[in-house]
Amino acid sequence: MFANVAGDIRAVKERDPAARSALEIVLCYSGLHAILAHRVNHWLWTHGLRMPARVFSQTAKVLTGIEIHPGARIGKGFFIDHGTGTVIGETAEVGDNCTLFHGVTLGGTGKETGKRHPTLADSVTIGAHAQIIGAIEIGEGSVVGAGAVVLDPVPDYCTVVGTKAYVVRRRGERVYDFRHDGQPRIENPEVERLRARLRAIEEELDALRSSCAPVEPLAEPTEDALVGV
Repeated sequence: MFANVAGDIRAVKERDPAARSALEIVLCYSGLHAILAHRVNHWLWTHGLRMPARVFSQTAKVLTGIEIHPGARIGKGFFIDHGTGTVIGETAEVGDNCTLFHGVTLGGTGKETGKRHPTLADSVTIGAHAQIIGAIEIGEGSVVGAGAVVLDPVPDYCTVVGTKAYVVRRRGERVYDFRHDGQPRIENPEVERLRARLRAIEEELDALRSSCAPVEPLAEPTEDALVGV
């Protein structure tokens, strides 16, 4: 547990340019206070002292503005920047070297039992006020944009944005262009699939047209033919 605490302090120092010293981090960072309290509360929870763990976690929530259920499993090098309004549910799992900003929710979808909260793989970054809902996995190295609502699993090394969130970058390569000088932004991936289907239909029609034999135009009647009539 103490090794994890040291890693949490280093994570703040490495990822926040405003952090000037370890002493400042220990005294002034509510995100660090919340995770330190959680390390203790999680130990109590896993050793059967669940009521004290819950009471102390609620106390930490009041003091820091960050709610972490003592049952949540959190890896080393965890950093909550600012953190006010962040909520992490009971069955959430967070890998090593993850970063959460304020207002993030790692939540469930209702009254289901068992595993019902998200799993973050290593080195995941979650932007401010993003909502990660349900027993889904956010892949290693992925980034969730601020305000995104994520209801489906995210592959490794992807960037997702929007409500509902969808992939815009995969392994460093842009797969969706939402710049103002590019193609018009499409909020719903279903619309993009319809556009792709329409393009396919147009290509099939072009192929059919090219495969048909050209029809010879009717010849104009001659003057003699008209006299004969």
